[in-house]
Amino acid sequence: MGQAARAGRSVRALDEVDRRIVDELVRDGRTSVRTLAERIHISRTNAYARVERLVRDGVITGFRAQVAPEAAGLGTSAYMALTIEQNTWREVSAELAQVRYVEHVALLSGEHDVLALVRAPDNAALRDVVLDRVQRISGVLSTRSWLVFEEFEGTQSPWQ
Repeated sequence: MGQAARAGRSVRALDEVDRRIVDELVRDGRTSVRTLAERIHISRTNAYARVERLVRDGVITGFRAQVAPEAAGLGTSAYMALTIEQNTWREVSAELAQVRYVEHVALLSGEHDVLALVRAPDNAALRDVVLDRVQRISGVLSTRSWLVFEEFEGTQSPWQ
């Protein structure tokens, strides 16, 4: 992957067909190449080649199941903002990656340095994540948490 892609910039813009492929696969990662080709009105060979290129170029980074956290026993979700010591992002992020129940981590600009999404079975487990695991990571100066009461996916895909 090129430096531009790592820095959060697109290497090149996706064309209309690539965007439609990505949109279909985001909706259902198990869509077959045959079905993909039929839905987009391109040949199977073209669909296969484009999907392979999108994977090779790092546009598509994997295929996975979407899980409903509550149905899977993770009934408490929270966003946790961290303030960290300057120049400790690499060490802090490596430690956060090892904390059970931390689903997503992002480096931010602004008031807080890091935002993490935590999905835990209950409030006691969430408390343990915040107080016993995260606040003990070297470089973490403070945390602030917000409980999630309800979530939904946006209806306007950026790939359409």
